[in-house]
Amino acid sequence: MRIVYVILALLLAAIVAAGVMSLWVFRGVNGAHAHDKSATYVKIEKGSTPREILAKLAAEDIITSEMPTLVYLKLFGDGSKLQAGEYQFPSPVTPLQVLKILEKGEDRTIKLTIPEGFTRFDIAKRIAEKFPQNPPMDDKAILALMDDTTLISDIAPTAKNLEGYMYPTTYNLPPDAKPQEIIKVMVGQFRKMWKPEWTDAAKAAGRTTEEIVTIASLIETETAVGSERPIVAGIINNRLAKNIPLGIDQTNVYIAKMLGRWDGTINKSDLEVNSPYNTRIKTGLPPGPISSVSESSIEAALFPTPNNYIYYVRNVDVNDGSHWFYASAADFAKGKAKYQAWLETERKAKNSQNANQ
Repeated sequence: MRIVYVILALLLAAIVAAGVMSLWVFRGVNGAHAHDKSATYVKIEKGSTPREILAKLAAEDIITSEMPTLVYLKLFGDGSKLQAGEYQFPSPVTPLQVLKILEKGEDRTIKLTIPEGFTRFDIAKRIAEKFPQNPPMDDKAILALMDDTTLISDIAPTAKNLEGYMYPTTYNLPPDAKPQEIIKVMVGQFRKMWKPEWTDAAKAAGRTTEEIVTIASLIETETAVGSERPIVAGIINNRLAKNIPLGIDQTNVYIAKMLGRWDGTINKSDLEVNSPYNTRIKTGLPPGPISSVSESSIEAALFPTPNNYIYYVRNVDVNDGSHWFYASAADFAKGKAKYQAWLETERKAKNSQNANQ
């Protein structure tokens, strides 16, 4: 009988101990702790064990003690779910919330946004600004990396640089990303976006991939209105067929950037410079793309809307970025005069506003 009492006593003691342990663990993982590291990234190295992770968090004062949380993981959780990365933990935070954050995984990244129509010069400058290197690397050095066309040699064998083949979108990249790695990611995104059937469509149109990307870059810089892009593509084809210079001013901007003299204004010298990119005076397509291109512009280049237009000018009646389109030089002259009158009014209003400030 005494043995039974002893066993019962031991069981009761075990139950009490388990209850006390459970209460200790429960309070330990649910108690919110305030810390001063909410704006700081804490790096969890790859290969860290749960004990090492929790010890580091305790040392960083994110949690008060690792032991209750470690016991919780052994009894109720799964330490293998904790992921390496760079984390920011809110304050106050409970160890249970910390575990959920670690299970979700969170790598510290920097957003790199490349707008549609950005040139390689713009891209190089933005990479230099967002991802400073040690030793330092300026935009000119990054630009030189874009002369390596190995990444596109199969789809654009005669390309002289990566202009047009770095896809414009927002990238989330590690803060220590190297320019070579960033360029590779952007070209990789272009390759993912490019559809195999587009290669066939280019051949059917009698164009190479490089010519289609070049035309797409011209469209990209001429209109941001999606519905107009196939029309502009048709106009480009019409002018090419008639051996008329394309007259796209953004090619002159591109020339100024190549020469390192772009100041935000197209100067007379930019319009007159003897360059194969100068579509004011040269017929045919420029030697290569003049900007990054969107999927919309590529599709427009591949599938233009047939029309008899030769000219277009900004529609100032609605002033939404859209254009008027013309088949005759006389009608175009009227539209251009209206645009120039509107432009002069805008300039006067801006000058007056500046004078009153």
